[in-house]
Amino acid sequence: MTAPFLGPDGEPRCPWSRAAPEFLAYHDTEWGFPVGDDRRLFEKLSLEGFQSGLSWRTILAKRENFRAAFAGFEVPAVARFDRSDVQRLLGDAGIVRHRGKIEAVINNARRVEELVEREGSLAAFVWRYEPDAGDLAEPQTLSTSPASVALSKDLKKRGWKFVGPTTVFAFMQAMGLINDHARECTIRLQAQRIREEFDRPGPAARGTGPAGVQR
Repeated sequence: MTAPFLGPDGEPRCPWSRAAPEFLAYHDTEWGFPVGDDRRLFEKLSLEGFQSGLSWRTILAKRENFRAAFAGFEVPAVARFDRSDVQRLLGDAGIVRHRGKIEAVINNARRVEELVEREGSLAAFVWRYEPDAGDLAEPQTLSTSPASVALSKDLKKRGWKFVGPTTVFAFMQAMGLINDHARECTIRLQAQRIREEFDRPGPAARGTGPAGVQR
């Protein structure tokens, strides 16, 4: 695996966080920290779908534009989007103008509403797929995993779009379902400590995690 690099504070970080200036803050304050908020989970699944075939830097640079275009990724609002909204979004130069991906986000918002009716929250559903620590490979050596394959299959069975195993694995890394920071990374222990304190959403949860982790 590529050696870690030293950040501005002289501490080692995951090597990918030096690939673009905006990556360091994302790496240090978001990536790998557990999330139990339905809106944020839906947003991340949506953005990972948009990333398919592109780079995360492209999506991260446009994230605020995506939030504005998709009503802050509030599920009820997006679920009500119609053909006129699709046309509006196809004309929005601030996002990725891909009809299939746009329509997938709207479709998936509707699937979230169905899932919440059965499971209590999107968070309760996705955290069910958190793998055991003993099942994890060395950090950053995989682009998919048995857990991401299983979650991807379940989502597809429920009618979700653009949720392949690689997309889902990236989602699981970012949302803290696994701690995939490099062993040497100074953020790894911080992420692990917060994961240990994180109250996993149960069947009756409504997607809210402890106050300290909604970063």
